[in-house]
Amino acid sequence: MKAIVIKQYGGPEVVEYTELPDPKVGPDSVLVRVKAAGVNPVDWKIREGYLDGLLDVHFPLVMGWDLAGVVQAVGGAVTEFKPGDEVIGYVRKDWVEHGTYAELVSAPVRTLALKPAALDWAQAGGLPLAGLTAYQALVKALRVRSGETVLVHAAAGGVGSLAVQIAKALGARVIGTASERNHAYLRGLGAEPVTYGEGLADRVRTLAPDGVDAALDLVGGTAVAVSRELVAGPARIASIADYGVVAQGGHYVFVRPDTADLTELAALADQGKLTVPVASTFPLAQAASAQALNAEGRTRGKIVLLVD
Repeated sequence: MKAIVIKQYGGPEVVEYTELPDPKVGPDSVLVRVKAAGVNPVDWKIREGYLDGLLDVHFPLVMGWDLAGVVQAVGGAVTEFKPGDEVIGYVRKDWVEHGTYAELVSAPVRTLALKPAALDWAQAGGLPLAGLTAYQALVKALRVRSGETVLVHAAAGGVGSLAVQIAKALGARVIGTASERNHAYLRGLGAEPVTYGEGLADRVRTLAPDGVDAALDLVGGTAVAVSRELVAGPARIASIADYGVVAQGGHYVFVRPDTADLTELAALADQGKLTVPVASTFPLAQAASAQALNAEGRTRGKIVLLVD
């Protein structure tokens, strides 16, 4: 099979498009022929070595954690899926080595769910990690309820775009920070946009004079501090970018594979409540270019690799 591999930490120059043996399929795994693989900031951060103190990494390393594809074969103990099933997955294993930037992936069943019919391959490939991050932050950490007001920092990005829609599906009012060029985009998703930067708390209070019920930080920096000015208690603040939120009484979210959560996301998509805005697609061989674009941090929606 063809795959994207790195053999050491480094910049885009260490990314290789190469041939590898087809993966083995364990008793609790399925072999997936990949149609699309989402590109996420964690991918290039792993490549650069930024997560070396957190994750057990083995080289050579096939990159990527997101996939959408078709089941080719199933392990002997698998009853959840069968060959021909279209699936999505956040295929994070207990160590980083066998990723999803490849034509074939052996994926544990605990990382997969059936693909939503409403999404095309590119959209489906961009859903798992970003969608699960937003869902687990809003539903499990913040426990957002209908009628509440939620502030989403960096609402136009890959996770933010999905967080806005999920919060709306939960019945919440959403205020989202973004640059002015993305304000119309956020309105289209159902959010009320505000410009980030100095004076943010005051701008939010012009829309919500009593503050907000919950806040989700997707960018870091001063987002948690600003959220403290707007939320009644720190237990209603969650961050994926600032672990210091925990010491303040909030929640740090590092997304977990979860079939039930993926299935809920797929249901929202099939109900017309959730779509995946795709900013750009690249062929698998151009994964380094896709990661470079992602690292710029200005993308509206998701960047996805298409695997032929």
